[in-house]
Amino acid sequence: MELDEAFKLDDHPFRIAIVCAMWLTGFDVPSLSTLYLDKPLKAHTLMQAIARANRVHEGKNNGLIVDYCGILRHLRKALATFAGTKPDERGEPRLPTLPDEQLLADLAEAIMLVRTFLADRDASLDDVLLKTGFERIAAIRACKEAANENDETRKRFEVMCREVFKKFKASLNVPGINTFRHDRDAIDIVYKRLQKDREQADIAEILKQLHEVVDAAIDTQPGEIAEHPEPYDISGIDFERLKQEFERSPIRRTTVQNLRQAVENRLLRLLQQNPLRTDFQRHYEELVADYNREKDRVTIERTFEALLTLVHELDVEENRAMREGLDEESLAIFDLLKKQDLTAAEIRRIKAVAVNLLEALKAEKLRVDQWREKEATRDAVRTAIHDFLYSDQTGLPVDSYEEVEVKQRAEEVFRHVYRAYPRLPSPVFGEATV
Repeated sequence: MELDEAFKLDDHPFRIAIVCAMWLTGFDVPSLSTLYLDKPLKAHTLMQAIARANRVHEGKNNGLIVDYCGILRHLRKALATFAGTKPDERGEPRLPTLPDEQLLADLAEAIMLVRTFLADRDASLDDVLLKTGFERIAAIRACKEAANENDETRKRFEVMCREVFKKFKASLNVPGINTFRHDRDAIDIVYKRLQKDREQADIAEILKQLHEVVDAAIDTQPGEIAEHPEPYDISGIDFERLKQEFERSPIRRTTVQNLRQAVENRLLRLLQQNPLRTDFQRHYEELVADYNREKDRVTIERTFEALLTLVHELDVEENRAMREGLDEESLAIFDLLKKQDLTAAEIRRIKAVAVNLLEALKAEKLRVDQWREKEATRDAVRTAIHDFLYSDQTGLPVDSYEEVEVKQRAEEVFRHVYRAYPRLPSPVFGEATV
């Protein structure tokens, strides 16, 4: 891979590039957010250079240009020439930035929108700013609960927060910016807690926290923290009691949103490993759609119970490989090969076929570097799968599978292998796949 092509990959490990000439206008990294300029530039070269930090990318609000050599006057001329900006009343090229007073006014408006959003839902940004200890924790939870009313409010709140961050950054050098710093920091606390919930969503931890929050709401007493706390065993949970605790929890919406995120993460992993688990995904999407249509107390409690039921179903599904006497990799192949009305002996045969086919592919065809990139190596894998399944010695039971069924199953297995095994070990199944 050429180095300039590598820079098109947003997940590339490179984080800093020091550029002299060649990449100044040519490399393509949409996630690039900060550009430091210490080289005199002008005209179209300057416009192309600063545009590198202006690409749209998920989670990115804006690009930041840090100027060490005074290119502002060249930027004015470049904007006038290439962006069509009109000169000011004195005939001079206009500044590429807004007036200081407008920047601060825009920031104040963005902060007020966040404050109003929270106040309309009985949450207070001032409490996050002024309270301390447990009262401050409760204020942050109240703000999260306001944001987590449903998917729409969560997204809207996060967009408003990012607008505050963007406008604050744009005003960093403006006199008077520190007047808004405390508000910005309080908003950042709530925003980061929401992101942390999403990133660290874990079903057992969410249920553990629900117990703790309800206990704290009833009677808060200091206690000693164990040096080596025991893992939280989800299998030992009294779900009837848990539902009762949920009904009196002060953070029901946040609990549902966090539980949803944890279920979604788990579903994504299970679907990546086995494409035939789409029924779980469909059921989950129906739950989310119902929840977003109605947000009353009954719906929230019903969604929580339905998510707990789905968690149990996913537990059962995750343990199915063990019950079948297979690992997750072989189970995925087995599910693609099996069909209805098979005898016990035929099922045992197909399990063996799944295990042996995967071992044969890993031993040779899948070890070819970047096998998916070339037609010849792709065809070799496809042919190996078909021949293995069609063989009287290694393949599917002859009496139960017609030739057209063998071709169909072979193509389905190839699509699964193509997606799940771009290399060894498989990024879908992990280190155990070598």
